[in-house]
Amino acid sequence: MPRERWLGWDLGGAHLKVVALDARGQSEAVLQVACPLWQGLDHLDAAIDRVLGSLGARATRHAVTMTGELTDLFEDRATGVLALIERMQRRFPAEEVRVYAGPAGLLEPAAAAAAPDQIASANWMASASLAARHFPEGVLVDIGSTTSDLVPFRAGQVSARGYRDHERLAAGELVYSGVVRTPVMALARRVPFGGHWVALMAEHFATTADIYRLTGELPAHADLMPSADGRAKTSAASAGRLARMLGLDAAATDPAAWHRLADHLAEGQLRTLTDACDCLLSRGELAADAPILGAGVGRFLARRLAARLGRAYLGFGALFEEQFPGAADGPEVADCAPAAAVARLALEEST
Repeated sequence: MPRERWLGWDLGGAHLKVVALDARGQSEAVLQVACPLWQGLDHLDAAIDRVLGSLGARATRHAVTMTGELTDLFEDRATGVLALIERMQRRFPAEEVRVYAGPAGLLEPAAAAAAPDQIASANWMASASLAARHFPEGVLVDIGSTTSDLVPFRAGQVSARGYRDHERLAAGELVYSGVVRTPVMALARRVPFGGHWVALMAEHFATTADIYRLTGELPAHADLMPSADGRAKTSAASAGRLARMLGLDAAATDPAAWHRLADHLAEGQLRTLTDACDCLLSRGELAADAPILGAGVGRFLARRLAARLGRAYLGFGALFEEQFPGAADGPEVADCAPAAAVARLALEEST
């Protein structure tokens, strides 16, 4: 049977990510659409419409993974999984849809609906499983808008100790810290400012998007949701939001002070990720030269992490050699690693 075109869908709580692969496994399109799922399933419908409008009508099959079941729209995760599967079935014929279930592989919708625990938040494993097929060993470090996944793999297998979110949190393989949506108050209790250690206000006044906007590292396409105060996404506005964390206005000091504060907070986040990776590597299961495989919109931090650990850095996009280059201000394959991975896994299994 000839290979088919696949769309990989990663149904998140704040973003819908989609990667289109042609019959050779090369990426044709990479899309990321804002989707505040916690506000209602109609937002998912609208996001799907935007994706299909961009891609046009072509014979396609669909591979689905998700984390959106975690949103407080749903009473529990199983309810969320079933709702999202049902929503995809409304849009596409069941025979064209497969749902990723981790070690169980890609399931038909009916079988997936009977295994919600395997479906819930399994997107990280799609990326790690693909990596394990193509690299001898390493640590997948996927730093997204909200979370960071640290996943070891070796000898063709994912060697994570956790699978469900709680297990992964306990194992240090899931760090709830990302480069866009994480509240600044989650990064530190106090910061150096004006020659003093100043406590941060425990308010959602600023996010990590403000930090990396000031450091100049945040990709424009990564920040699709409203800012913490609903105001502009400029360096000046980000400085104002950081100032509010200290009970100040941005005009209270020179702009360089807010850039220094952003650098300090960024270093703190990197230190958290470094500590988590150090703990994971202390298991002694990987070789000393096992590389860091970076993915996600925050992979600039993964590159820095690799240098901090003295390890080689590889980009997830290397798995898609002739990948769609993307628009100058749009996402790349590595930004949407689980969507790309689940499409690639489906394509490889359909041959």
